[in-house]
Amino acid sequence: MDAPAYSCSPAQFAQSCPSRELFDQIADKWSMMVLAVLAPGPQRFNTLKRQLEGVSQKSLTQTLRRLERNGLITRRVLATSPVAVEYGLSSLGETLLPPLMALYRWTKANMAEVEVARAVFDGRA
Repeated sequence: MDAPAYSCSPAQFAQSCPSRELFDQIADKWSMMVLAVLAPGPQRFNTLKRQLEGVSQKSLTQTLRRLERNGLITRRVLATSPVAVEYGLSSLGETLLPPLMALYRWTKANMAEVEVARAVFDGRA
């Protein structure tokens, strides 16, 4: 079955455009951080939680479910005692790493300028 062709324009971001929902899901902070943490290899839930300071169990669970539903990560149940679950990047998720890392590099390179802009803005209030 061929994938449907979507003709939504970034100039519009129409509410009915399916890419809008996907963009919202992959661009949220926890999704981006989970993908970055999974880049080196599969991780168990508690390992992910420890690496993502401030994430609640509920938020992490919801994020992992969304990423799995969108085909960006895989979930594997390990036959251990007690049973454990491991998450890893899917091949589709791996294709998202280059733009994600580019955004991360941009953030690091421009953080000082952003801080100055914030200070100027806050000083006007």
